[in-house]
Amino acid sequence: MLTALDNFYLQQPEPVRGTLLALKEIILKQDNAVTNEWKYGMPFFCYKGKMFCYLWVHQKYGQPYIGIVEGKHFEEPFLIQEKRSRMKIMLIDPNTDLPLQTIESILQAALNLYKTGVVKLK
Repeated sequence: MLTALDNFYLQQPEPVRGTLLALKEIILKQDNAVTNEWKYGMPFFCYKGKMFCYLWVHQKYGQPYIGIVEGKHFEEPFLIQEKRSRMKIMLIDPNTDLPLQTIESILQAALNLYKTGVVKLK
């Protein structure tokens, strides 16, 4: 039986689906303590039980993005705040190669907030 998490990916049109699935694998590879969970009707990734990022498709642009839960700690120009107070997003163009180095560096920086205690774990 398919879960809501599985269905989220399967319901996306290509090339968005392929991009989201690739992003999921990239995120899960960042640390063994990262888990993929279904929260608030979307795929969230948690580090030791604490939400650290999520995947979604931007309503206006139709592009997949990585939402960084503690995005307020980052000033990178490719991270967009919009009307969020805490989170920032990184839009991903599904028609081009993934900017792997940029994605991995921001994910590692986000994870380091938890590892160094800037963001408290449970």
